[in-house]
This record gives sequence, structure tokens and C-alpha cells, in this order.
Amino acid sequence: MGIKLNKPFILGIGFTFVIAVVSILLSNLPVFNKVGALAIAIITAILYRHFLGYPTKYESGVAFSTKKLLRLAIILYGLKLNLSTIINQGGTLLLLDVGVVAFAILFILFLNKFIKGDKDLVLLLGVGTGVCGAAAIAAISPILKSKESDVGISVGLVAIMGTIFSLVYSLLIVLFPMDPTHYGIWAGSSLHEIAHVVLAAGAGGSDALSIGLLTKLGRVFLLIPLSIIFLIIVNSRSSNKVSQKIDFPYFLIGFLIMSAVNTFITIPEGIMSVISTFTNLTLIMAMVGLGLNVSFGDLRTKAFKPMIAMAITSVVLSVITFFVVTILL
Repeated sequence: MGIKLNKPFILGIGFTFVIAVVSILLSNLPVFNKVGALAIAIITAILYRHFLGYPTKYESGVAFSTKKLLRLAIILYGLKLNLSTIINQGGTLLLLDVGVVAFAILFILFLNKFIKGDKDLVLLLGVGTGVCGAAAIAAISPILKSKESDVGISVGLVAIMGTIFSLVYSLLIVLFPMDPTHYGIWAGSSLHEIAHVVLAAGAGGSDALSIGLLTKLGRVFLLIPLSIIFLIIVNSRSSNKVSQKIDFPYFLIGFLIMSAVNTFITIPEGIMSVISTFTNLTLIMAMVGLGLNVSFGDLRTKAFKPMIAMAITSVVLSVITFFVVTILL
């Protein structure tokens, strides 16, 4: 996509920026802080399109936020990973994470054979549920050549579903106290976004939060091999293997490089805080753009059955990981 620094382009980026900032501010208020800025941004953008229409005159800037800023956010997301910590301290947890990712994707696809929802949307939801929510969906969608509307719907559903589950987890740890380590691993292995793990595991104390984040980051780490697997599968299923071109998501290389940087170079805490804030902002701006591509018509016709499949998958995943963690670990 060619970039022209004209007024519509700048205003389009500014449009997504304003909604993103408002979403972040709202997420600091009571009640809204349980929902999270990601879900607020998606919902706000969908409502804006429904009542006021898509801002066509700002389309170039909105598209830039949707595509370019989203990829930048995923690259910077790699700085959340310390590869040596995951490999050295989280070996057993990484095996659990592999099982979680495989189960979430395969089980939701299995369910969809009976529910008969939109296959593309269901697959994106399986990836988001199994790996790391919005970042995973955004990373895999170019490989699958997913529609932007499907990406927006799936990101919104995962954000909302993950918020509900994290609140339930937070309530359960209060009503039924359990070992902090077990609780943290359970939250980290079964909840959707890193933010959801922070919300839920934090309710169990600092020990639960630390092990929960380590477990969750193992699932983020699996985004790289999972992308390679999807590339191989999509390429092998191509009806015309000679002419079919599968675009490799090169921003994933940036994701891996940033992970390596965080592994081998000590970045000052102040700088990391600034980068983390910027990453969060760009990701939310991208979510605004994705939300603007979603219509209520799409939600009515495409989202209901996949949402049911994701809800069932999330419940079953939570139950299975609970017993695995409390009995086997």
C-alpha cells in the first residue's frame, strides 16, 4: 500500500488515535476497567460504523492503522518474550502450552462440524483462544488470507470472552482458594490475552501472577512455529501449487528478532515502559480500524455460531487445564 502524506491520511490515523486514547482512558474507570481498552475500542468502532457509517474520506489513514500499525505492534510485542526464560524455566510449562494450542484449534474445528459456523472465522477464534488473542489472530490472518471483517469480529469476540473468563477466575480464587502456583499456571495456560492473565492471576497474588505470565508467554512463543505450520498447510492445499503465492508474514521475523533482543540485551525499565505503552497504543489503534470493517450484518449472520463454538471450547479448555495442573503438576 503506497503511503501519501495528505490530509485524509493524517486525519485517518488521527481518527483511530483519538478512539484508542478514549478507550484507554475509559479502561481506567470502574466497570470499564474490567472490560479492557481492546474490547472497548472494537465495540466503539463497530458502533461508530453502525450509526455514523464508515469514515470513507479517511480510508487511507484508517487502512494504515489497520495494517501497518498492527504489524508494528506485533513486532514490538516480541519484546515481551525472554526466550531463555521460557526454554530454561518453563520447559514443562511449554509442553502444556503446546497441548493447549493444539487442543483449542482442533477442538473448535471439531465442534464446528456439528455447529456448521463460518469456517474461516472459527479457525481465527481457535488461534486466538489457543495462543494469545488479538496478536495471534493478526499474525495468522495474512497466511489464511482472512477478510478484515473476520479479523475484526474474531478479535472482538476473543477480547470479550477472555474478559468474562478472567472475571470468573478472579471470583473463583476468592471463593475457592487454591495453591498460587497452580492457580497461576491454570490462568496462564487457559486464558486468552496476556491482559486477561494479568487480571485473573493478579487476584491470586504476586507468585500466581509471575508463574501465570511465564506460562502465557510460552503460548506467545508458539506463535512462530504455529505460523510456519499454517504456511505449510496452506501451501500444500493449494490447488495450483506452481502459481499460488503464499505471502510470508515477514513481520513475524521482526517479532522473533525483538524476542532475541529482549533475551540477550538488558533494556532499561523506563525504556521498556515507554515501548510497552506505545505497543499497546498502536495495537488498539489497529483494533479501531478492524472494528470499522465490521458491520452488524456480519455479526448477525456470521458471528453467532462461531461464538458458541469458542465459548464451549473455552469452557472445556478451562476444565481440562484445571485438572491437568492440579493433578499432574
